Amino acid sequence: MKEKDGKLIVFSAPSASGKTTIVNELIKHPELNLAFSVSATSRPKRPNEIHGKHYYFISPEEFRRKIDENAFVEWEEVYPGHFYGTLKSEVQRLLKKGKNVIFDIDVKGGINVKRMFPQKTLSIFVAVPSMEELEKRLRHRNTEPEEKIQMRLQKAREETDFSPYFDRILMNDQLNKSIETAYEIVKNFIEQE
Repeated sequence: MKEKDGKLIVFSAPSASGKTTIVNELIKHPELNLAFSVSATSRPKRPNEIHGKHYYFISPEEFRRKIDENAFVEWEEVYPGHFYGTLKSEVQRLLKKGKNVIFDIDVKGGINVKRMFPQKTLSIFVAVPSMEELEKRLRHRNTEPEEKIQMRLQKAREETDFSPYFDRILMNDQLNKSIETAYEIVKNFIEQE
């Protein structure tokens, strides 16, 4: 994947860390020349989500077929029966447009992208001040039943252990400050030769 020397910027974090909000704010800056890499997932679509914008929603069977075809840059069974992954075709499509590709993906996926493209990738782990704060944010979303919240909290504890494998750890304790810091980190990376 050498298309037009675009760079890859990976944001990974536990659910409700604020990474999606940060990514969405960064995309608004035309000088960064960012394009969002839409992930594929086998999980059910939420009411406000749009296929091709938020995710490519595919069945678990189709997801497994694409794994067998080596169609992913990275993929993970994040929760039982719920696969997430980045299609190679999506990354190539954006790089061919001359864009820097920004990812909002799970922690293991972020590590895998960095491993596959070490010189071309900046990996950022978005951290939260505490598990209590993360639980508060998950509950504030009001999108999932209690058992899913508990599953996400357990997963978050495991994911936090991987933060040292990222190039940068961004503490999201004040959203506006975190967005500004993320902007500077990404801008500096993009401007490097």
